[in-house]
Amino acid sequence: MEIHFQNIGKVWPDGTPALHEVELTVPAGQFCVLLGHSGAGKSTLLRCVNGLETPTSGGVCIDGQPVDRTSLPALRRRIAMVHQHFGLVPRASGAANVMAGAVPVMPLWRVLTGLYPAASRRRVCDLLKAVGLDEVHLRRRAEQLSGGQQQRLGLARAFMLDPAILLADEPVASLDPALAREVLGLLKAQAREHGSTVLCSLHQLDLARAFADRIVALHRGRVIFDGAPDTLNTRDLAVIYARDDVPLTDGVLPLKEAV
Repeated sequence: MEIHFQNIGKVWPDGTPALHEVELTVPAGQFCVLLGHSGAGKSTLLRCVNGLETPTSGGVCIDGQPVDRTSLPALRRRIAMVHQHFGLVPRASGAANVMAGAVPVMPLWRVLTGLYPAASRRRVCDLLKAVGLDEVHLRRRAEQLSGGQQQRLGLARAFMLDPAILLADEPVASLDPALAREVLGLLKAQAREHGSTVLCSLHQLDLARAFADRIVALHRGRVIFDGAPDTLNTRDLAVIYARDDVPLTDGVLPLKEAV
């Protein structure tokens, strides 16, 4: 599914601006990384896609359909999210945490009783295997697993309903560099297998260059770079990671041609 941000603006209740007229289209199937330091507006923009944040101005369209109160319930069934801090139920088993990804389409009685269809249970096993976990992780509590294993559970949960869009908000921020690469590799492989559009916020430049089809860099809520990873240069990076107290009136670069 295609994501289109139409002049998105966001101002917090205290008057602090978070996003400034962001105009951006992410084609279906693209792995697009939002790059920038903390507070650049990456998470805010990402959360506008599934309605966790409401723009102050402008809007989001998914395959031409505006994201609003009327469309959100149906759209959310096609959108999955991977969180920085895993978003798991610590005392629940690995199987229960992955199955939670299918709850939006399950009858309430199945959710309350835990009597899930055999096809859903098989899917849990298949997804755990796909992200490098095995049967022992079905029964273990999430809190007993390492950070890398917990994020693998998060990935498996995200793909339970074959999402058309996957939002990943700093999914590897709490992992060491080797695990971060492993998890992002799994995320990209699963997204390709399922045909998902990925919008992933990162602050690590090396990971963005390694995994993105396209990088969109934000600074102070503005898009200041939009292009292929190999077109990022030193001058671009100086602007992307400039301190907030450095004026950018002459430093904002013209956008690279979008991928």
